[in-house]
Amino acid sequence: MKNVALFGAGRIGRIHAANLCSLPGLRLAHVCDPMPEQARALAQLTGAAASTPEAALADPAVHAVVIASPTSTHYDLIHRSAQAGKHIFCEKPVDLSAGRARECAARVQAAGVACMIGFQRRFDPTFAQAVAELRRGDIGEPEMLIVTSRDPGAPPADYIRQSGGIFRDMLIHDFDVFRWVLCADGDEAQWLSASGSVLTDPAIAELGDADSTAVTIRTRKGRLCQINTSRRAAYGYDQRFEVLGSHGMLQCGNETRTRVSRWGPDGVRADKPEDFFLQRYAAAYRSEISHFFECVQSGARPGTTVDDGVQAQVLADAAAASWASGAAVQL
Repeated sequence: MKNVALFGAGRIGRIHAANLCSLPGLRLAHVCDPMPEQARALAQLTGAAASTPEAALADPAVHAVVIASPTSTHYDLIHRSAQAGKHIFCEKPVDLSAGRARECAARVQAAGVACMIGFQRRFDPTFAQAVAELRRGDIGEPEMLIVTSRDPGAPPADYIRQSGGIFRDMLIHDFDVFRWVLCADGDEAQWLSASGSVLTDPAIAELGDADSTAVTIRTRKGRLCQINTSRRAAYGYDQRFEVLGSHGMLQCGNETRTRVSRWGPDGVRADKPEDFFLQRYAAAYRSEISHFFECVQSGARPGTTVDDGVQAQVLADAAAASWASGAAVQL
């Protein structure tokens, strides 16, 4: 039986806690959160102890940690967990700067522990199937990727204020999708241009952020990626991508509540996309945490490493710099 400590008892922490408790051979031993009442409530539901990070990391029975706390805590918790010899699963991003993310990667490497970053889109069944077909050569050589990523609404102002901005908070996932799809053969981004606007809520401009963005990336091999994002999609959580290859195209559409479409004299109707990421990526969250502990058990390299987190952060920093300066960035 492997004992696990969970840092963070908020929305995403509760998702991970439920998935951890469903996996055979695992026991959620500690739940840690700065808000004691949240920690106690989740601990009571899962049979864990409401604890402190110090107690959890000092517990020799704890084999691994899951970090689902706010981004501002990731750097410290990764360092402390690695120093304690615990394997680490950490929600994205590693940190809000590429430099500090690299420091985390160095500490993890020095400690010799596994560290997986929670880019759950790689574990979405639809996206994973498309990438498997791409790797198999079904559409030839990949040439262009188009990513659409739109939330149904903006998060609260307090969240945006400390999020690091839309490029580091929201697009970090899309930058990882770009690398996953187009860079598996060692290709990487060479040139990036980003623009952003405030189109959905003037208050977001007062916070120094954008709510709508367009990013273009060119790789060393000349492959192209276009990413469009918005904090507001009136019809639901819109997550799609398509890959154009030398022999065809792969398209990944949205998940809907049902796949039933109704055809009639007034037109065709179908369910809109899922409401939010917790519904859209429910299967992906289950799959990624299972994958992490399979890797811990076998010693295999996790599918999304701390180095992937660093590279996604490099792109996020470059996009923020490009938007701020109005100029493209050479990488």
